[in-house]
Amino acid sequence: MTGSTTAETAAAAPSSPRTRWWGLVAISLGVALIIVDSTIVNVAIPSIIEDLGITSSDAQWVQETYTLVFAALLLVAGRTGDRLGRRRVFLAGTTVFVLASLAAATAASGPALIAARLLQGVGGAMILPTSLSLINANFRGADRARAFAVWGSTIGGTAALGPLLGGWLTSHLSWRWAFGINLPLGALVAAGVFLLVEESRDPRAERGVDLLGAALSVIGFTGIVFALIEGRTYGWWHLQRPFSVLGAQLDGDPSPVPVALAVGLLALAAFAAVELRRNHRGRTALLDLRLFTIPSFRNGNVVAGVVSLGEFGILFSLPLWFQNVLGYTAFEAGLALLPLAVGSFTASGLSAVLAPRIGTVNLVMAGITCEIIGVAGIGLVLSPDGSGWQVGPFLLVYGIGVGWATAQITGVALTDVPVARSGQGAGIQSTTRQVGSALGIALLGTVLFTALGADLSRALQDHGTPPARAEALTARVRTSAGTAIQPLLHEPATRQAGELARESFTTATSLAAYTAAGALTLGLGAAVRLKRKLALQA
Repeated sequence: MTGSTTAETAAAAPSSPRTRWWGLVAISLGVALIIVDSTIVNVAIPSIIEDLGITSSDAQWVQETYTLVFAALLLVAGRTGDRLGRRRVFLAGTTVFVLASLAAATAASGPALIAARLLQGVGGAMILPTSLSLINANFRGADRARAFAVWGSTIGGTAALGPLLGGWLTSHLSWRWAFGINLPLGALVAAGVFLLVEESRDPRAERGVDLLGAALSVIGFTGIVFALIEGRTYGWWHLQRPFSVLGAQLDGDPSPVPVALAVGLLALAAFAAVELRRNHRGRTALLDLRLFTIPSFRNGNVVAGVVSLGEFGILFSLPLWFQNVLGYTAFEAGLALLPLAVGSFTASGLSAVLAPRIGTVNLVMAGITCEIIGVAGIGLVLSPDGSGWQVGPFLLVYGIGVGWATAQITGVALTDVPVARSGQGAGIQSTTRQVGSALGIALLGTVLFTALGADLSRALQDHGTPPARAEALTARVRTSAGTAIQPLLHEPATRQAGELARESFTTATSLAAYTAAGALTLGLGAAVRLKRKLALQA
């Protein structure tokens, strides 16, 4: 299947190659902004709680609102870009994101900050899928593969840079600069994309709007992502802590998690039925099911989802280990993760040379293999008396894998998607990645804290701590996500419990790393099947 009609290709491609590559820089910087914003806030939360006087529940929503809205709107934003113009939607998203960042930087209360984070999620959802579709529309052949490599390494590298940047800004300036830095950078992105990237859209997409499909998809993805992210916090069935939002509070069973999951699954089932009917009748549909008849797109999305599950889950557990077990500051934890970013950006440059020589899917497989080696190696070398230097080489190998696998699988999935439908294809792939990442965080978070609780309770009782006291100390460490460990170490009466907690947290983090390696192994198997199917197609 070819990428587009001749007219569409001519309309989309800039006249100057230099202009096209500088436009890619602007697009990649926009992607960097929204990816960094998903991790930069984590290290600033303690300062935000102290400055605004918000509750732990409010702090949770400051972190998660962005992710929820971001994931829920990706599919709608991608299709909107096809209809109204990808550059136009990208620029609108950048404007929303910058204004929301200004609101977050000047927020005087928890609710105001949460509302600003919600708007940031709206802007981010408009940027990510349209960035992919703009690359798909403006690059061809080998240049497209190189452009996707830059896009993919931007995601992998900046995800690791977020804690470093957030830690430095919070420590040396203020948590407000974690949001304020988006203003000048966002203006630079908007100017660059406006001047250097030409518009493209689907000329056949003006026949109607699938409002019902859009509503059902947003409800469905919101419910599912909420359940995956918050299951550990609020309980998968029984409510483990009070749930409050917009002034309403839930104190009894069941937890909101199974309710949200059920609503999300039902909404997505209804969404699938609506889209099947609209596709069958030839009406405008949010989800063009013809895309799934393209083998590279269908199988590439399977690989992307499974790999995302293993890739970004480790970024949840490892910063906690650096800070709570080794006692690193937020900035030092960010520095310890820097090899990941170095590896990812280095791999981006190498992929431009390697992909034409060994093949794109082979490079994806090599990248996933590096990720497996890196993550499994991290699990092997973790020690409560270790250091970031021991983990660094494996983070570097892992980062190289991210730079190859994440970038190249994007190119594989979208290479045969018609340019006219590239926004929709990009929205589907971005949604697949987000749901995979949310599932990975949920899975590894559950493994981490379940193993921590079981190991620490047993260790405390083995050292003579009464069962009731052991359970109380275990709950203190587990519910604080490990932040109680350092205070325990500094009190003579609880120093032994703190040392045991360090050992148990290390054991649990290693187990989470091995779980991530297992998920990535499944992704490698999916990539092998993708290679076979593409070979049969050829």
